[in-house]
Amino acid sequence: MHSNELLQYAYGQIQQTLHRAVEGLTPDQLTSRIGPEANTIAWLAWHLVRVQDDHIAEVAGREQVWTADDWVGRFGLPFPTAATGFGFSSEQVAQVRPPSADLLLEYADAVHDRTEQFLRGLSDDDLDTVVDRRWDPPVTLGVRLVSVLSDDLQHVGQAAFLRGLLTDG
Repeated sequence: MHSNELLQYAYGQIQQTLHRAVEGLTPDQLTSRIGPEANTIAWLAWHLVRVQDDHIAEVAGREQVWTADDWVGRFGLPFPTAATGFGFSSEQVAQVRPPSADLLLEYADAVHDRTEQFLRGLSDDDLDTVVDRRWDPPVTLGVRLVSVLSDDLQHVGQAAFLRGLLTDG
């Protein structure tokens, strides 16, 4: 197995788990909070997809799906176009209110398709390419892709946990 195949598999696992966590939920379930400051499934799903979109677009040298396909307009959120949810306050988390689970998953599918396209074209040597010199040591493409995976896995797991609490399964 080549590295890009392993990465495709791992990102595919995120997508499958996200679908199981979000499919069929009502807008009220998506935005329900188990505590006054808790994240919602809607925010967790939107945030993990936004981060993936942002980071993959950057390393691929492409425009984000969020803007290229006007997902920003479809969601109509009251944030700057570049917002990914990083550092959001509790009030901002509450403002992520998509009209349906389908909209969240359609955006996730579009980002996943773009991610798969990018990953298919990678060689093992590409993973050593430095993509961010602001850190010490500089961040390679391989490290960036694993960092996104780690963040996405944590958030999709949180969303799945919340679904279990909200739906008894």
